[in-house]
Amino acid sequence: MASLLTDPLFESSGVGRPPNKNFYHFTVTKSDIIWRWWKISLRAVDRFSKPGELKESHQDFLDNTWLQSEVSVVFGPGILVYTKALCQGHYDYLDHLSDCLLLRIINYLELEDVEQLRRTSHRFKQLCGSEMFWEQAVRRCCNTVSDEVVSLALEMGWRSIFFTSKLQLQKLISRRRLQTDKQHEGQVSDRETNVDRSRDESSEQTQASDSEEEFPHAGISPDMSHSTGTGTGFDTNSCSDMDPGSSSEAEASSDSSESVPEKVLDDIKRQCSTKHW
Repeated sequence: MASLLTDPLFESSGVGRPPNKNFYHFTVTKSDIIWRWWKISLRAVDRFSKPGELKESHQDFLDNTWLQSEVSVVFGPGILVYTKALCQGHYDYLDHLSDCLLLRIINYLELEDVEQLRRTSHRFKQLCGSEMFWEQAVRRCCNTVSDEVVSLALEMGWRSIFFTSKLQLQKLISRRRLQTDKQHEGQVSDRETNVDRSRDESSEQTQASDSEEEFPHAGISPDMSHSTGTGTGFDTNSCSDMDPGSSSEAEASSDSSESVPEKVLDDIKRQCSTKHW
C-alpha cells in the first residue's frame, strides 16, 4: 500500500490572518516537512526582507510546538491534526488512490452505501455522481449493453438509464428507430429529387442543342424586298427602266392591299414590256 502514496503527501498555501499579510506554503513529504513564508508589508523596514524556509523531519515537527501553532493559525486546526497523523505514519490511502481505482471499489457497494459515501467528502460526491460510475453500474447489472442503449445514454445520461425500466427503454429505442428511419427516407427522397432535376435539366439542354443543329438559321427572317412579286411570276429587276411614276403607283397599290387585281398586274406587265422595247 505504501507504493500507492504520492510524494508530497500534503501540500497547501495561504495567507496569514489579519493583521498578518504574509504568504505561507506548507508541504509534507514522505521524509520531512517544509515550511516557507514571504514577508508582505508596506513598512520600509520589511522592504528588503527575503523569503524564509524551514525544513524538518517528521519527528522534529511533532516536537516543535511553535511550528505547529503557526500551521494551526494559518491553515486551521484540522490541517494540523491531519499533518500530524501523516508524520506519525497514519496515511489516508483512499485519498491517494486514483479515480478509476476508487470507482472500481465503489461499484462493489450497494446503492444505499453509495448514497452514504457521497456525503463524506467532495471527492466522493463527485465520483458517486459521475457518468463513469453509473455507466459501470449499468454494465454490471446488464449482461450486454447494445449500441442503441449507449447512444440513448449519451442523450439521457447513464443515471437515467439505470433507473429506467426495461419496457420504457424498449419504447424509447423504438421511437429512436422510427426517427432514424424517417430521416433516412427523407435523405433518400431528397437525393432522388436532385437526380430527377439533374436529368430534366440535361434533357432540356440536349433538346435545345438538337433544335439548333436542325435549324441553324431559324432566327433569321427572309428579306421580302429582294424576292419576286407574290403570285405574279415575273422578276421586278426587269422593271428597272420603268418610269418612276408608274413604279410609285405600283408600290402604292401593293401596299394598299395584299391581293392585287389581275387587270392592274396586266397593265404593269404591258408597261414594262413597252419600256423594254
